[in-house]
Amino acid sequence: MMLALFGTVVIAGIIGYAAERSGFTQNGVIQSIIICVGGAFLFFFLRLMFGIGFNAPGWNAVVSSIGALIIVPFHWRR
Repeated sequence: MMLALFGTVVIAGIIGYAAERSGFTQNGVIQSIIICVGGAFLFFFLRLMFGIGFNAPGWNAVVSSIGALIIVPFHWRR
């Protein structure tokens, strides 16, 4: 379980960095990484508690990171 948690954090960080460098977001590198890691943690614990998600933890990290990058910045912008 701990290795899956570490892998989730690493994958989320890579996606946050890549999204910022590719121009997908304009939040800033640190902010994008924090948003991705937060979304990945949330989805990881939802998977542990309720079994919601894909079978592979890597896919859960990818989908939750991208989802968090889409939802969080648009929620706060007017």
